[in-house]
Amino acid sequence: MPVYSMTGYASGQTNPAGSHSEADAKAHAAPRLGVEIRSVNSRFLDLTFKLPEELRQHEPALRELLTAKLKRGKVEVRAAIESGAAAGVGDPSTKLLQRLNAVQDHIKAWLPSARDLSVADVLRLASGDTTAKGDWGPDLTEVTAKALKDLLSAREREGTRLARMLQDHLTQLRALAAQALPLVPQLVEQQRTRFLERWQEAMGLSGGATPPEAAQDRALTEATAFAIRIDVAEELTRLNSHLDEIERLVKKGGEIGKRLDFLIQELHREANTLGSKSATLELTRIGVDMKVLIEQMREQVQNIE
Repeated sequence: MPVYSMTGYASGQTNPAGSHSEADAKAHAAPRLGVEIRSVNSRFLDLTFKLPEELRQHEPALRELLTAKLKRGKVEVRAAIESGAAAGVGDPSTKLLQRLNAVQDHIKAWLPSARDLSVADVLRLASGDTTAKGDWGPDLTEVTAKALKDLLSAREREGTRLARMLQDHLTQLRALAAQALPLVPQLVEQQRTRFLERWQEAMGLSGGATPPEAAQDRALTEATAFAIRIDVAEELTRLNSHLDEIERLVKKGGEIGKRLDFLIQELHREANTLGSKSATLELTRIGVDMKVLIEQMREQVQNIE
């Protein structure tokens, strides 16, 4: 399965503009329905609908349509009915104008305070614009389904990009872990040698008051304690294990964002421990570089569904 981002945008409408035939021009004069879907990251699926009064009754159907395809994200759905007059100004016929004038006179005879028809009123009536075309349900479902399909495609493209970035960061983290692994045994051996040299010097200054065997045992004990204190082999093992699991999830795809977020927290924990045990500048540098990469991964994972 592909990896999906929670970020995306798509739109659709009935009678899309673009053709120039006379028949299409007449069709464009009719009311048009437009739908926009915007999506950003969120811990859960949060749907928001901004619909005109004529479409409010269809919200439950739209909610069911979206929840069947989306699992996470803050999703906003906007729909609007564009009047035919906005799509193209019609030319009212003389017969229609005479009829409108007669109707207006008849109404004003009974309602003297009624206002006169405006040019916008005449154009709206002439174009047959009644945003109450009837039942917008079928059109709304069709346009929303198409916009949803485009949104999923956009989220998949962004998810593919995020997956590539994660794979690249995994490669860099593995390289840093490989650099850190041989540093600890080298450091332990250097410290062990240093302890023995210091105890030998102390023996010389004490004039042999302390038995050589006891001095050597104490030096080895100190070296062993130091080795345990700075040993990061366990942290590196767990870190590589987490990297393996992240790579497996990215290859598997699907709804993996929450699990990736948990694994990123675990990576942070191991990198922090490694930094706290650092006994050389080189190991400190590796720990800092790891934290930078893990933080970048955390930001990317926040957008994965």
